[in-house]
Amino acid sequence: MERKVFGLGDIVQMKKPHPCGSNEMEIIRMGMDIRIKCTGCQHSVLIPRAKFEKNLKKVLKSAAAEEPQG
Repeated sequence: MERKVFGLGDIVQMKKPHPCGSNEMEIIRMGMDIRIKCTGCQHSVLIPRAKFEKNLKKVLKSAAAEEPQG
């Protein structure tokens, strides 16, 4: 199984939705722990990288793809 590629500013979908009902999260900090912010209610959560990678379903929007090249 290949590792999922994600970066700072990406909008990701987790396996379980946030209690507010939204299932989109934005990555706002990366390191040993990853801070994600719910795009629905703006609540942020700090979780260990291993748990984040396990619960990540897919990357919806990549921040790197939106940057202008040149």
